[in-house]
Amino acid sequence: MWPRVPSVTVVGMMTRSMNLMMAASMAGLFGFYLLFSAIPLYVVRGGSGEFGAGLTTGVMMLATVLAELAVPWLLSAFGHRAVMGLGLALLGLPTLLLPLSAALPAVLAISLLRGAGLGIVVVAGTALTAELVPAERRGEGLGLYGVAVGIPSVLGLPLGLWGSDTIGFTPVLVAAGLVPLAGLAAVRGLPRSRPAYRSAEHGTGLRDLAGPSLIFAAVTTATGVLITFLPLAGSPQLASAALLAQSLTTPAARWLAGRLGDRYGHARLLPPGVLAAVTGVALQTQVDAPVAVMAGMVLFGAGFGVLQNATLALMFERGEPSRVSALWNLAYDAGMGVGAMGFGLVLGQTGYPLGFALVAAVMAVTLPLTRVRPACVPLPR
Repeated sequence: MWPRVPSVTVVGMMTRSMNLMMAASMAGLFGFYLLFSAIPLYVVRGGSGEFGAGLTTGVMMLATVLAELAVPWLLSAFGHRAVMGLGLALLGLPTLLLPLSAALPAVLAISLLRGAGLGIVVVAGTALTAELVPAERRGEGLGLYGVAVGIPSVLGLPLGLWGSDTIGFTPVLVAAGLVPLAGLAAVRGLPRSRPAYRSAEHGTGLRDLAGPSLIFAAVTTATGVLITFLPLAGSPQLASAALLAQSLTTPAARWLAGRLGDRYGHARLLPPGVLAAVTGVALQTQVDAPVAVMAGMVLFGAGFGVLQNATLALMFERGEPSRVSALWNLAYDAGMGVGAMGFGLVLGQTGYPLGFALVAAVMAVTLPLTRVRPACVPLPR
């Protein structure tokens, strides 16, 4: 029987600032996901070819990673309100120029700016969530935030592709630019607070954050593999259904993990989270078995959601929020990119079943890292 954290009574987490922050984050991410799959198609139809399509995504994610590293300093220098506003502006204003040209140089330049905006919004939003919710309910607050920011991907990815094919690229591109700019109305109500910037040698060191971040990087590596290659491994229709099941399971599991983590300790959720994710990827070796593929993606989605929340909450217990948010989001984006690129390099030698098995094995290697020392849970005052 796990020891229970003492129950607490606090004011509801959904304060005005929390609602406004979620609205701003969702607006930015919805604009981003509308074009995540549509932009590669846009440049291909503009004559740039598949290499150009891949380059747009690669350049954008590179800019995202670089911007994430800079956000802790930006938050300290300018505050949450100004930085979130900058992120939304970078996601919105350059996008409005996309209908003017599908030429690769222009799209790449705009993708750089949009990638930087994405990095700013996700780091600032996560860090502000940690500041706004009570410490004893931080896991639940992060879970609610995870559910909210998961909605844009579920809706935006298919809607962007459907709209581009049905009504044309221009309306979708314009909408993807205007939605983040609409989010600026919510930014006006965010706090101006400026978290103190601490270099790596002060306070909690990066060593205390390494274990959870490596665990999370391993599972995001698998996410990059599955999103990119599952439709190519077997039936595209089956893969589409399986990825939808995963995308619905993940935010639900993330919210539940937040509540359980606050009650029993977030460290206790790491082993079952890793085991569920490993099992889910291992089942993808049966690429032609619909039951195995669907069950595996539900299991993987559950493990992914649990690890999203548990690793982030543990890192917040050990480090300064803006730095933790930057490191966690860096593990997210870099892991997905490395997974997709690395799997593509080895696929010719392994084939899909063995390749998926190797990904599961890489994730399983992180199991010893799940034996982390639980941080002390703050008691209510």
